[in-house]
Amino acid sequence: MTLDVSPQLLPDRLRMALPKIATPAYVVDEVRLRENLETAARVRAATGCRMLLATKAFAMPAAFPLMRPFLDGTTASGLYEARLGREEFGKEVHVYAPAYTEAEVQELTHLADHITFNSVDQVRRFAPLVRAAGRGIRTGVRINPGYSCATVGGSKYDPCSPLSRFGVPLRELDALPWELVDFLHVHALCEADHRASALLMDRVVDVLGPYLARVKAINLGGGHFLNKRGFYNPDALMARLRAFRDAFPHLDVILEPGSGLVVDAGYLVTSVLDLVDNGAHVVAVLDSSFTCHMPDVLTAPYTPSVLGATTETDAANPFGYLLGGKTCMTGDLAGPFFFAQALKPGDKIVLGDMLQYTFVQATTFNGTPLPDLGWLDAAGAYRVERAFGYADFRTRLG
Repeated sequence: MTLDVSPQLLPDRLRMALPKIATPAYVVDEVRLRENLETAARVRAATGCRMLLATKAFAMPAAFPLMRPFLDGTTASGLYEARLGREEFGKEVHVYAPAYTEAEVQELTHLADHITFNSVDQVRRFAPLVRAAGRGIRTGVRINPGYSCATVGGSKYDPCSPLSRFGVPLRELDALPWELVDFLHVHALCEADHRASALLMDRVVDVLGPYLARVKAINLGGGHFLNKRGFYNPDALMARLRAFRDAFPHLDVILEPGSGLVVDAGYLVTSVLDLVDNGAHVVAVLDSSFTCHMPDVLTAPYTPSVLGATTETDAANPFGYLLGGKTCMTGDLAGPFFFAQALKPGDKIVLGDMLQYTFVQATTFNGTPLPDLGWLDAAGAYRVERAFGYADFRTRLG
């Protein structure tokens, strides 16, 4: 989800490659992704924390060779993501889910290095099973700290909202079987800045201080919007992390950003198929879909960035359009956006910040084809890592 919707220009490498990109396509920008990873590695080196990729936000095995040297591993939201991390990333595998079946836990004992449980009952039922596996897997529990600083999306994206099912509430801490708890997991942020990251650590000290002596590690979760330029100050995070580690030197400290590692590091390139004047607006109908390919645009909601366009008209950008998806859903729209030149069929539109929570949620609703997964390298060369077709639509229908 993009917070900055100010006008952005196409990078020269992308502009040069654009004629070769068949649309629609999600495109990883290798240069921007590497810059993001270098920031994460700098935090990791300066603070001694462990840094994980949250695969719920971004999971492209083709990118893992680039990402692997900068990170300690992956964190999963369930069995399949844990298996992906083990087989494709090949470093530490951490996993958390709101609940597990016994069969899932049995399988996870062959895949995971850290398993986080969500309730007192799940710790009691399954932590002994994990310990019996004999692989030295750490077992932990997610805590609801009763505090959050989710900056987008309201309560739907607030991990600690009154409706939340995530984590043991503070009133139940003493009911935990602490002999089975190796670490604590506290995830309370969503697209938060460095101030919120620091406030989370303050909250952990205030409400969990006495319990931190009982465990070996603290996982501060995701939502640290580490690479959002002009919004997040990594140096401020490093200073607070160092102070936290000085106060609790026995603790391993873990961060697991997803969006924070890939924000503004990729695009969705789409083409205009037709222009429809409905009397109130001119709608540019695209060969992609917000419903299918950018669902958070509609469910958060937020305004995506369209590179080279503005969200308000001015003298330099007088041509306004709604952008419409290629589905039969009336609300498959975003905008308006304003362009310097009138659009026409065949024009390519580039939406920014389209790696996080996009293709991992993409669907083929209405039989809408999935976009290619593409890669733009440092030299400006473009390649398709994965293309999809009718078989991908048909197979999941049974």
